[in-house]
Amino acid sequence: MKRILIIDDDSSVQVSLALLLKQSGFVTSTCDDPISALKALANQSVDLVLQDMNFSLQTTGEEGLALLREIKAQYPGLPVLLMTAWGSISLAVQGVKLGAADFFTKPWNNAQLVQLIRTTLELSSGSAGTTPDRAALDARYDFSEIIGEHPELLKVLTTLGRVAQTNASVLILGESGTGKELIADALHRNSPRRNQTMVKVNMGAITSSLFESEMFGHVRGAFTDAKADRKGHFATAKASSLFLDEIGELNRADQVKLLRVLQSQTYQVVGASKTEQADVRVISATNQELAERVATGEFREDLFYRLNLITLRLPPLRERRSDIPLLAHSLLASLCASYQMPATSLAPSAVEWLRGRNWPGNIRQLRQSLERTLLLSGKTVLEQEDFRFSETDESTSKVAGEHYDGLTLDQVEKRMIEKAIEQHQGHLSRVAKSLGLSRFALYRRLEKHQIAHADAAFEDAENRLDEV
Repeated sequence: MKRILIIDDDSSVQVSLALLLKQSGFVTSTCDDPISALKALANQSVDLVLQDMNFSLQTTGEEGLALLREIKAQYPGLPVLLMTAWGSISLAVQGVKLGAADFFTKPWNNAQLVQLIRTTLELSSGSAGTTPDRAALDARYDFSEIIGEHPELLKVLTTLGRVAQTNASVLILGESGTGKELIADALHRNSPRRNQTMVKVNMGAITSSLFESEMFGHVRGAFTDAKADRKGHFATAKASSLFLDEIGELNRADQVKLLRVLQSQTYQVVGASKTEQADVRVISATNQELAERVATGEFREDLFYRLNLITLRLPPLRERRSDIPLLAHSLLASLCASYQMPATSLAPSAVEWLRGRNWPGNIRQLRQSLERTLLLSGKTVLEQEDFRFSETDESTSKVAGEHYDGLTLDQVEKRMIEKAIEQHQGHLSRVAKSLGLSRFALYRRLEKHQIAHADAAFEDAENRLDEV
C-alpha cells in the first residue's frame, strides 16, 4: 500500500484526511510543522506528500514554500500536493513552479481528491526508461489515427499512453496543423471515458457575453432571448472528456469563470439555483505559447497550471521529416478512398520533394497539397512535377521557403493574415474562412498583431453580402 505523509498544523484537517485516505486504501502519517515533517521523511518511506502552505506561526506562505524547496531538494522524485485556500491560489502556483505536482483547495471534494492522489501516484511511478518503438505502443494502445515513427512523436505517444487511463488535465501545444485534435481524440479513445462521446469546443468562437450560457447552459427565461432550456458543454460532456480547443483565445474575464469550475468541479446553470457537478476530463490545446502569455499578463497563471498538469508538445513537421513519406502515403490513400478514385501512388522523386519542404502549415498543409495535386493531375502515379508546377502550390512553396524561414510562429502568423487580407481585398469573412479560423478568432489575432481592419460599417456590409 502507498504511504502518504500529511503536513498540516490543523488537527481537524489531519484527522479528516487520514480517515479519507485510510478508507481509500492508503497508509498515512501526520506532522504539524516543517521540522517534524523533514524528520518523518528521513525516518520512513513515503510515496506522496500532502502539504499545507500556511502554518500557525507564519501565514504568508513563506514557511510553506521553504519546506517545499527543502523536500524537492532532498527528495526530487517525491510528488507533493499542496493544500491552500481559494484566496491563496497564487501561492500554490508558486509551489507548482518549485516542483509541486499539483494543488487543491480547502474545503476539498473527497472523491476528486482521492482521484488526484491516484493520478499523481500513477504518473510518478516507475522511470521514463527507453522510448518504445511504434509496434510496442500499438500493441498496448489505439493510436491508429496517428501516423509516424519519429522519436519525438514516440515520446509524445509514450506519455499519452501513461496518462490516458488517468483523469489528469492535459494541455496539448503545437503549431497549427500538427494534429492536436488527433492527440485529443487518442487520449479520449484510450481512457475509461471512451464509451461516451467527447465534446469539442472552439474557445475562439465563443463571445464573452455567451460564455456562461454556452459552457454551463441556461434555463428558460434566464435572459431576454432564453426561450427554452439549453444544455451547456459541461453537462453534455458529463462522464466524458471536454476538449477546449484554442484555449489561448479565452479572455481574462472568462478565464476566471473557467478556473472556478476546474477548481471546484462544480458550476451553475444560468438562471438556476442548483449547483451541478462537473464530471469531465479536461483536455485543452493551443498553438500559442501560454507561458509567454502568462508572463505578459494575458493569461492567468493559476488557470495555466490548472490546465497543464500534463503537457504534450507536438513537434512541427519540419522537425520530423522522416515521417513525411509515411504521412504522404497514408493521406493519399485516404484521399483516394474519400473521392472514390483509383489507388494512386507517389513516385520516389515526389516523395523526396515533399520531404524537402518546410511545411509551415504542417500536416494540414501537406494534406491540402496532396489533395489538390491528386484532383488536378488525373494520374495514378504522382511525379515531382505534378506538385512543383501547381500554381497555387508553387506560391505556397515560395512563401514557405523564402519568407518564413527563421521567423517566429507569431511573425509567420502575422504574415499569413496580412497576405490573406490582401488576397481577399479586406473581406474578413473570406479571410477567416481561408485561414480556417472563426471570425472571433480572427479579430483577436488582428488585435494581437495590431493589424488594421475594417470598421463596423464595413463589417455590416460584409455580413449582408455573405447572406446574398
